[in-house]
Amino acid sequence: MTEQLNRITVHGTPVVPGIAYGPAIWPSSRPELVTEAPALDEADRESAADAFVAAAKAVENRLLGRAAEATGAAAEVLQANAAMAADRGWIGAAKKSITGGVPPVQAAIAATEQFVVLFTKVGGVMAERVTDLEDIRDRVIAELSGLPEPGVPMPETPSVLCADDLAPADTAGLDATKIIGLVTIFGGPTSHTAIIARQLGIPCIVAAKELESIAAGTPILIDGTTGDVIAEPDPEQARELVEQSRIDRERVSTWTGPGRTSDGRPVDVLANVQDGAGARAAALTAAGGIGLFRTELCFLGRETEPTVDEQAAIYAEVLEAFAGKKVIIRTLDAGSDKPLKFANHQEEANPALGVRGVRIAWQDMGILDRQLDAIAAAAASTNSSPWVMAPMIATPAEAKRFADAVRARDLVPGVMVEIPAAALLADQILEHVEFLSIGTNDLAQYTMAADRMSSELADLTDPWQPAVLALVARTAQAGQAAGKRVGVCGEAAADPLLACVLAGLGVSSLSCAAASVAGVGAKVGSVTMAQCEAAAAAVLATGDPVAARKAAADAIS
Repeated sequence: MTEQLNRITVHGTPVVPGIAYGPAIWPSSRPELVTEAPALDEADRESAADAFVAAAKAVENRLLGRAAEATGAAAEVLQANAAMAADRGWIGAAKKSITGGVPPVQAAIAATEQFVVLFTKVGGVMAERVTDLEDIRDRVIAELSGLPEPGVPMPETPSVLCADDLAPADTAGLDATKIIGLVTIFGGPTSHTAIIARQLGIPCIVAAKELESIAAGTPILIDGTTGDVIAEPDPEQARELVEQSRIDRERVSTWTGPGRTSDGRPVDVLANVQDGAGARAAALTAAGGIGLFRTELCFLGRETEPTVDEQAAIYAEVLEAFAGKKVIIRTLDAGSDKPLKFANHQEEANPALGVRGVRIAWQDMGILDRQLDAIAAAAASTNSSPWVMAPMIATPAEAKRFADAVRARDLVPGVMVEIPAAALLADQILEHVEFLSIGTNDLAQYTMAADRMSSELADLTDPWQPAVLALVARTAQAGQAAGKRVGVCGEAAADPLLACVLAGLGVSSLSCAAASVAGVGAKVGSVTMAQCEAAAAAVLATGDPVAARKAAADAIS
């Protein structure tokens, strides 16, 4: 769309489609990190340690307050960051320094650096927490210093937010009427920034390496479909493109379902949710059901495991919001970057490849049994028949073990396909379960051996990678052969063009953020299945994401 301007100054990885035009703004300055300061008098050390703990608690409470007002991905992100502010290891390291005479600000800096080195060394999803931890550090330092809380400014006019990277606490609190687009130097297609931008429905580009060349106040136009960032475009042309984008969005907003191609082939378009409030919001869209109910929210940040009754009440809210429609519940997907305080796990060298997802259950089946009991209770109280799937399944034996536990409660079992091994053995796994759901975020990370949060590797974790789509195709083919449904619930399903490709590969349902439902449904409804299949074949013949996008667009145009 932006090719006619011919003034591309920066290019990044597109993650949320759409056109935005406005002045560039950058986040306000973070507190200056002064690493040297006079040692504390011994008489002041205890009170200084108390002041540090109080500052960390204030930051934690502030984030929890925002989480309580948020829904969906934003709520989960804020809860996870609040837990980091309360992390015993980080607080303990800082307190130890303070009792040794180091002032609180310098102790916070040193403790953070200690964990940054550790997280970076571990790599994978732990490395993605570095930005989060540094944000917590800055908020605590600001609290200690009596400074304003750092973060994103609130512009008077709609603006495009540019940043090195955005902390989850900043992204989760964005006002989509003021921040009309996002561009970051770092981050990847499945970063917190990208996920929440999809939830907000604003254009987003990540891994734009030369973005620092654009000064605050510069008028810029961003194209979330191509990844182009254009500085000082012709104002009239820019406004025309924005207007066309607005017209396209209005057309899309009239889509009422059901999900199907223009020649009538059904392709379910479902919503991803994380709580009752998110489900009720999704029910206002044309989503045909819920393709992914993330259940982590009621577990994270708790000192003790929620009871069966507590869980059942939360699950019932979601089932009631989509009464009579398909609801797929994913069992607890914690571990790694989402630790459970009540589950005593050993520190792992590489948590992304460690005890996470269903592997927690293999160590403590009681957690899974109680969750399944809660789901069954919620199903009974709402007269619903939810489908239930497990994350991080790697083998047919694991699939059978999970399916047996689900069927024992008269529920419908399925599994997530996030590990290449599961895609390669999808036919054997389908002997034990009734459906598969492909999580393209982790599938891309594990297939390409690339941290999905690394901006340097964003092109490798792009869901348009042909190798990843080849595994999707293999999985979908196994589903067709077995006569069982295969869906996609990763962020790939939120890309309207890629949604058509996925349908062409044989995927039977697409589940995405509620804000993306209409765009995906409208796009799929504008093409025939033959066009989808042609686009899929063209994509599988390419070798990189750029070529894949072009091949799909050419096949469908």
